[in-house]
Amino acid sequence: MNKNKRRWFWSIAALILLTIFFIKIPVFSFEFEDRTYYLIDQTFQLKWIHSVEKEEWIETYKKSEDQLLLTETYFKTFGAGVPSNSENTELVNGFVKMDIDLKYPELNLTVSENVQTTILTDDREIPIYTFTSDYATVHITSKSIYLWQLISGGLL
Repeated sequence: MNKNKRRWFWSIAALILLTIFFIKIPVFSFEFEDRTYYLIDQTFQLKWIHSVEKEEWIETYKKSEDQLLLTETYFKTFGAGVPSNSENTELVNGFVKMDIDLKYPELNLTVSENVQTTILTDDREIPIYTFTSDYATVHITSKSIYLWQLISGGLL
């Protein structure tokens, strides 16, 4: 290899390493007991079966800096824990849809096969209750991580 090709090769290698070690990417982080998974989508829905009413419940979360922004909730029956106020409430495909605007620094979610806790994205359903034992806690955050952390962790 001549000097110009060698210099070009090492320049590209250095750029790749700089990208891996210094570029941050916004993600949703799902921390299980023994592993962390990352979701690079800008939004996700959390779906589960309500333990008392046995009906589906769906919440939509978006990134808001390093917080989770709950934007919508969908449910079929009113009961304990249902939001009591909303700027906009409507009926959508058999669900009551409420617009919500609540920020959370984190979610600590107990998952189980009984409630079938699932993450919905634009193109996938991810049954996170199958990633861990019943009644384990999943810690969900929105944060920015280095590209090398994304590569070393798992993608959802």
